[in-house]
Amino acid sequence: MYAIRLGDDGAELRPLEPWHAEEFLAHLDRGREFINRYVPFGAKATDVTGAREVLQRYADWRAADTASLHGLWLDGKLVGGVLTLNFDAGNGSCEVGCWLEPAATGRGLVTRAMRVLIDWAVEQRGIHRVEWVAAAGNVPSIDVARRLGMTRDGVRREAHLHHGVRHDLEVWSVLAPEWRAARAAADGR
Repeated sequence: MYAIRLGDDGAELRPLEPWHAEEFLAHLDRGREFINRYVPFGAKATDVTGAREVLQRYADWRAADTASLHGLWLDGKLVGGVLTLNFDAGNGSCEVGCWLEPAATGRGLVTRAMRVLIDWAVEQRGIHRVEWVAAAGNVPSIDVARRLGMTRDGVRREAHLHHGVRHDLEVWSVLAPEWRAARAAADGR
């Protein structure tokens, strides 16, 4: 379908679909504890059937134009991904998110992939507001929002119960004109 190179290090952004269930499960098993520190992404995918169900749910949401799921491959191995949630083209808004297994961190994969995803959302789909929501303790996630030029809108105090702990959620966003201006500045226009 598509494979978008994210640099010269073997990183690619590709569709992540139900037929990837076995590969998705192997990836989750490699990083489950790390991935689920702040969010329960893929927590119920503990066998191939469960992994396929997660991927099918996102495929159904993609068909309904309300979410999308994209995998990050490094040297041919699935190591994480990026996604859209609460995608509302009519209202011009969406949320974006990510996950990675530990071995793939520190390489800028999420930032590079997210630039592609946000460009698509803004330029192809007419999204005006792109939102990023992260647990306040999830410093790597918040650092990505900063690198993407997002603005911290506020904190939803103790809004997310996970592993018996109530986490504050930081809300970050970038608006289409801000995104375009930052991209133009980066391109030297």
